[in-house]
Amino acid sequence: MSQRRRLPNSLRWRAVGWMEMGLSQADAARRLNVSRSVVQRLCDQYQFEDSVSRRPVPGRPRATTPVEDRFLAISARRRRTTTVPQLVADHFQESGRRIYATTVRNRLHNAGLYARRPAVCVPLNGRQRRNRLCWAREHVSWTQQQWASVLFTDESRYTMESDSGRLLIWREQRTRYHQYNTVERHSYRGGGILVWAGISLGGHTDLHVFHGGTVTGLRYRDEILDPYVRPYAAAIGNDFILMDDNARPHRARIVEEYLEDHGLERMEWPARSPDLNLIEHLWDYLGREVAALNPPPRSLHELKQGLLCVWSSLPIPVSDNLINSMGNRCRQCIQVRGGHIPY
Repeated sequence: MSQRRRLPNSLRWRAVGWMEMGLSQADAARRLNVSRSVVQRLCDQYQFEDSVSRRPVPGRPRATTPVEDRFLAISARRRRTTTVPQLVADHFQESGRRIYATTVRNRLHNAGLYARRPAVCVPLNGRQRRNRLCWAREHVSWTQQQWASVLFTDESRYTMESDSGRLLIWREQRTRYHQYNTVERHSYRGGGILVWAGISLGGHTDLHVFHGGTVTGLRYRDEILDPYVRPYAAAIGNDFILMDDNARPHRARIVEEYLEDHGLERMEWPARSPDLNLIEHLWDYLGREVAALNPPPRSLHELKQGLLCVWSSLPIPVSDNLINSMGNRCRQCIQVRGGHIPY
């Protein structure tokens, strides 16, 4: 069966003009190569509506009203972790009508809300936010030369298991790090391999693997400061600054005495600020590269060897780009008044 041909508005008006000039409906139909009934309907439409344009064809009626659309969007914004089935149930409870899950998703998308995994951040209280803000204001004007004197250090734990959490939230685009879109979680979970490393502009230390036991101030001095940090400081010069976080071994008295005895300056660091510590990105990079090894590590020994291999081949531009981002990190921290930043 041939597909029905629809006349464009220009030909519809031309047919009306022909008939007003005295042409018969049959002659107009022949000129347009359509049936006489088509021309007859055009005449009737023109007589009653003063128009021959195609009437809008109504589609299927919407399953929700504008008020219900706003209800769904507000519910998703107030309860960021709510699911589509829960919203379907809430709508039924309020209206007594059932709608499809696809309808709910479409309404939320129209409102600019999409299901995304929340950013996982460490908890921050008011005092910690103020300290972060003060630190950012103090360092926002630092030059590249000043940042080049800093050795950024940190520890990280790697395990054979990855985080398989699949919690989703409803959020607008480009709002990943807004406070109501984050999930706060403490960082250290489970066992595995604990490593330490440091980076500076133009270079990095070797990767150190802690073998068994708890890292104490004594181990931090003997395994990190003496063999790694002190020689690195001598290479950088008198302007050297050590950046390490406020972990208990880092702030032990034996560590403080060692730094003072050897004239090593330490940067004051705001508590709970992994997003300001750029080396955190290298830990993510290291984990992804090791996971991509073929074959992947199947034991802790293979994991250790993979970590050492990937770190030794770390491209210098990768770490340099992170160090050059410190000014922007400080500006963003000031902008959010010491809150979480998108790093």
